[in-house]
Amino acid sequence: MITHPRTEELVEAVARWIDTVRPELKPRDAFLARVAVNVLGVVQRELTLGPAAEAEAVARMSGLLGHTGSYEDLTAELCARLQAGEMDAETPGLLAALRANAQDQVAIDQPNYSSAR
Repeated sequence: MITHPRTEELVEAVARWIDTVRPELKPRDAFLARVAVNVLGVVQRELTLGPAAEAEAVARMSGLLGHTGSYEDLTAELCARLQAGEMDAETPGLLAALRANAQDQVAIDQPNYSSAR
């Protein structure tokens, strides 16, 4: 059987390679290489943490809205209900769900953000 690296392993390999050549680059290119490494880190975390974060968000939103659906559809409906004033800070479970969704997203986008710890 042929085995191949997983997507997240490929992303990590590219990021490591960029880090090895970065010291030899001109300052502007070194900066852009660092940005690229950071982007690859976000991609890697999205691949590894994203599916569970999305599934948990769907479960939370389904509980709030009273039905299941896709992440996109539930998010759109939740936003519409918030904009219409049908749900607000007094809605049981809303703030906890929004906080958990935001924390999961920050863990992917900026895991070293001080408030995320």
